[in-house]
Amino acid sequence: MKLPKELREKKELAGVANKGKKCSVSDCTEPAIRSLSENKWSSYIEKAGLKIEESKQRKIFLCKIHYKEVNKLRKSQEKIYQKKGFLDNASTARKGKYLGE
Repeated sequence: MKLPKELREKKELAGVANKGKKCSVSDCTEPAIRSLSENKWSSYIEKAGLKIEESKQRKIFLCKIHYKEVNKLRKSQEKIYQKKGFLDNASTARKGKYLGE
């Protein structure tokens, strides 16, 4: 069953917005819509050129604008790694390493 647009938006914001968290990016006062793991996302945030305030929770809270920016960078990086891995596997397969020879 597909939810109406109003309920989908409320559900998306329900986890973090109710807690009153603000975006972790310095000089940003927007409410956060996403909480992300510091271990997984800190490298993408640094590459995007954003400065994050330190948190004891090991979580990064991002507003909608900053999340879009960082997620776009993350997806482009993953595409590069996928293509690179695919080409590496294809070249070794031609040499006979994966063909059982």
